[in-house]
Amino acid sequence: MFVRDMEAIDKLRTDAVNTLEPHVSGIRKLTAYAAQLVWIGGKFPIDIGVDFTWYPALGFNTQRPISQNNLLFELANILYNLAALYSQLAVSLNRSTSEGLKSACNYFCQAAGVISHIKLEIIPDMRSAPPEDMDSMTLASTQQLLLAQAQECFWSKAVKDGLKDALIAKLAAKVSDFYDQAAEDGTKSDTVSIDWIHHMTAKHHHFAAAAQYRASRDCLEKQNYGEEVARLRDSLVCVNEALKESRWINKIVLGDLNGLKSRVSEDLKRAEKDNDIIYLIPVPPKSELKTLDRAGMATPRVPQEVSNPSSTLGEAGQFGQPLFARLVPYAVHVAASVYEERKNRLVNVSIIDEIEGLTNRLKDLLQSLNLPGSLQALEKPLGIPPALISHAEEIRQNEGLHRLRRMMHETSKLKSNDEATYQEGFELLKSEAAEDERAKLKHGTDRWNRQPSRQAAEKLYTQVTEIDGYLKSASSSDDLVKGKLKDCEKALNVLSGSNRDIEDYVPSSRRAAIPPDIERAAYNLRNSLDEVSQLERRRKRQIEKIRDKGKADDINNVILAETARLEREFPMQKIEPAQFENLFEHRLKRYDEYRDLISTESQEQDQVISQLRDANAAFTTARKGDSSTKDREQALQRLENAYLKYKEIVNNLNTGRKFYNDLARIVSRFRDECKNFAYERRAEANQLESDLSNAMSALNLSQATSLQEQKEREDLRAQYRNTAHNQVPSTESLMTAPVPTRAPAQVPPPVVGPTPGMWNPEMGIKFGGATTTDKEPQHANEYVHNPAYPSTRVRGGQWDMNQGVRFG
Repeated sequence: MFVRDMEAIDKLRTDAVNTLEPHVSGIRKLTAYAAQLVWIGGKFPIDIGVDFTWYPALGFNTQRPISQNNLLFELANILYNLAALYSQLAVSLNRSTSEGLKSACNYFCQAAGVISHIKLEIIPDMRSAPPEDMDSMTLASTQQLLLAQAQECFWSKAVKDGLKDALIAKLAAKVSDFYDQAAEDGTKSDTVSIDWIHHMTAKHHHFAAAAQYRASRDCLEKQNYGEEVARLRDSLVCVNEALKESRWINKIVLGDLNGLKSRVSEDLKRAEKDNDIIYLIPVPPKSELKTLDRAGMATPRVPQEVSNPSSTLGEAGQFGQPLFARLVPYAVHVAASVYEERKNRLVNVSIIDEIEGLTNRLKDLLQSLNLPGSLQALEKPLGIPPALISHAEEIRQNEGLHRLRRMMHETSKLKSNDEATYQEGFELLKSEAAEDERAKLKHGTDRWNRQPSRQAAEKLYTQVTEIDGYLKSASSSDDLVKGKLKDCEKALNVLSGSNRDIEDYVPSSRRAAIPPDIERAAYNLRNSLDEVSQLERRRKRQIEKIRDKGKADDINNVILAETARLEREFPMQKIEPAQFENLFEHRLKRYDEYRDLISTESQEQDQVISQLRDANAAFTTARKGDSSTKDREQALQRLENAYLKYKEIVNNLNTGRKFYNDLARIVSRFRDECKNFAYERRAEANQLESDLSNAMSALNLSQATSLQEQKEREDLRAQYRNTAHNQVPSTESLMTAPVPTRAPAQVPPPVVGPTPGMWNPEMGIKFGGATTTDKEPQHANEYVHNPAYPSTRVRGGQWDMNQGVRFG
């Protein structure tokens, strides 16, 4: 029935997965598949039963695949590829033209919007741990980096169009903010590489310097010469901070930085000279500079195909009809089960249990009053009362004690099977945890860095506690039932026997005639007991009627009709169980009459109990001092109580058997999940051990690199924490120019000595000129170290008169 749909979704996935080149046609392939994934998410459960395999894009495990039985995991990876495609399209454009800059900025903003959608809408609903390259800090850093590049496109266009320096300064300051936030979030991620963090840090300082330089030009235009000097000085500091990251930036950025440094240095010399000679305006310190405003132009923009995928499907949608349209949504099955659960709880707990509770209180009262045993002993001093014969016949037909013992054995067998299944799953978890601990001891926690067993299977370990609690509670209930049987076992043996056995058990009384006053009291008491019996029989019929009505209440057709109406009126809206709440409330109102019946039954029972107490009190008073039937009363009452206990035990055992049958499904699913988890963990462990074995040849280099990178990451994190008060605030508030986040270079103390360029007798005479340090020595003794100038290398050997004599 759904073969074509299966083939279509498989083709969509193949096209989406194989979208590798930065071409606009890939956008349609990815968004079409993502839209269908969102649609079928309403048709199937999230754990659809298919393992989706992906490789991380960032981090240290990009060669190790990750598989999850999760529709949202698949959707998150598809959207991540969409964001990557948008960024690749932006980079591939010609950004030397205005149109190219506009398109690139748009692509960068859309890429940031998709990343934001993944972080806010997809990851929170995954119900499982996200991949390591999609944790919150990694996604936040990626989003800020994309926004920084989008803002940089605005800045480039403003420079190209020759806009005012004040506006360009605002744009550049916001670029610096984005890069700074991206670097800070990157330091909190274990996936973003150190190279990226250093590059983003360099760009942060670069644009901070550019912002201050443009602000200085604006100050020059407004004849604020003192402030111009202050901003040029701060710009030069920022440039120098950016150049400290030259190891991690490419030649183009490095060339821009050096060019900016030259321009700032020249302008600073000119500005300081003009101010010192002509204007004589005090140069304010950095703390007194007016804060630079921000012009934030780049914002995350989620494409409509991602934010509202339902609009792309259907007759008027660009991606055609949704797949599996005729399949009943999974939410409908959930809604039907929700109604069934509510109905059963209402019928069994709120109605039937309440009615049975009233009857049980009535039975407890009869036992406390020693009824009907005392009345039966008087009315029939010889033989067996008819009611007792009826009870005994019922027990014999149901096989009496043999039935109870068989039911107990069956219940015990079910319990043993459940415990064995549970223990099998639990042993798998313990075995896997022990294997993981052994591997951790063998390889060390630094290399064996996967999640501990309890964290990786948190849901399963929670089920361990829950199932263990169920079993302990059930075992306590089983012991209680066994105690009930032990208390009444002797009397039940009598009732299970023949009538002759009962007659031998019940002694006959000596009374031959009943006095009139006792006879009247017995007559009234018998009437009251008859009313009790009628009340019990009527309630039994009512309970059967309520149960039959509950069983016949099938909501499937109604809920399917409601689903058809919703899909007809809102064709692309996702069906949710909450949409059927009004239907449920209206449907459950048919049981209101039975809830009202409870209060009526309670009032009627109170009247019957009052009459029964009065009749029994009169009967007891009339027989005061008469002990001729005492032994017979007690024997009859024991048999009556045993019959009631028998009914109660049968009900308890039926409940217990149903409980263990339901628990069998739970523990079977638990065991299967444990098997799957153990298999996946062993496969992961084998892969990890294989990776570690393959890396042993380069262990020393890899370990040194890893430790160095970890140390640099920790240093950067500490640096951001220590300089948090210097960070650039949000766009909404005014703020000072970006402050370099690295610790300023230590300025060496001034050395008291001769003026550079002036010869001193203590310096001696050196022959030959200083050589550049870029040239590598040809011989070991070609370059000699000069202790007077530690950073200078000079050529040794004989003096050449063509080189002249240099003093100092």
